[in-house]
Amino acid sequence: MEDNQKKYTELANRIYDLDGAVYECVGSSLGRTFTGGRERTVRTLSMLMYTKPDGHLLRSELALISNMARTIKNKEEKSRMMTEYNEILMEIEKLPDVFGKVDILDDERVRLNLAAKREKLSENDHLVICISRTQGSAGNDIGFELADNLKINYYDVEIFDQVMKRLEADKDAVNDAENFVDFNKYTKKSGGSLKTRFREFNRYHGLPKQDAVFFNMSDLICNLAKTEDCIIMGRCADMILKNNHIPHISLFISAPFSVRVEHIMAVRNMNLKQAVRFLKKMDRQHRKYYQFYTGEKWGKPENYDLCINSANYGIKETIDVIRRMIGK
Repeated sequence: MEDNQKKYTELANRIYDLDGAVYECVGSSLGRTFTGGRERTVRTLSMLMYTKPDGHLLRSELALISNMARTIKNKEEKSRMMTEYNEILMEIEKLPDVFGKVDILDDERVRLNLAAKREKLSENDHLVICISRTQGSAGNDIGFELADNLKINYYDVEIFDQVMKRLEADKDAVNDAENFVDFNKYTKKSGGSLKTRFREFNRYHGLPKQDAVFFNMSDLICNLAKTEDCIIMGRCADMILKNNHIPHISLFISAPFSVRVEHIMAVRNMNLKQAVRFLKKMDRQHRKYYQFYTGEKWGKPENYDLCINSANYGIKETIDVIRRMIGK
């Protein structure tokens, strides 16, 4: 403990002296970072190193000095100041529990994050990118072009619908009526013809059709992620893969509502009122669907590896940002 206190005092004195030296080189009218006397300043700096929760305050003080040092015009003086600064920084980083020492990694998410791994761990790990997006943010355009850029397969709701229909066509259409236990109860709660309700009950093992489709689609998504590189648009794919411990990268693409309205008006040939109503409806549906099947909040930043405002970059540049993130 005593040795640490001596180290804190030594470093605090070096920081104080560096601040004075930088000020002399710059001669700035902004003044020095530390305006108090040496004894008081050294005591304050030592306390900042000692009280770890306030480590960000020490970092801010150091940043002020380095920012000033980088404005020194004389190259030799600038090099000398920055060398001393870097040496002080390295010494501080050796101290226990200072800033940057306590990481923020979520081990479970890291294990599933292909972008964090930077490379495939085995032949069974594929590049799977799950993209959630708000309507009108050009998310589908971005996903499609990204898949084309990366030369991997692309799946969206329309493609999944086609795949699921083909799988449904392979199933037996109707089971024997004698195998049905609670027929009257089911028919009272369901719409459609008696024959249709009976067929769907048996086909989906008593589950509501929407739930059965979701579970079947979940199996399909997991199988895709295990067997090929691909981009999956929506369908709660990020949470499905997370819950099944399958590595993937999850993205959320959005844009300001006003920009999305303009985009929808242009793409769908809608007027302002129609576009606003359409976007609110689609956002509401996406939010309800995601929350119902995952228990999580749709668009919540913590649920994704990267959130992007596509309006800040446009389609091409957004794709470039994602490619750089995944090292492609």
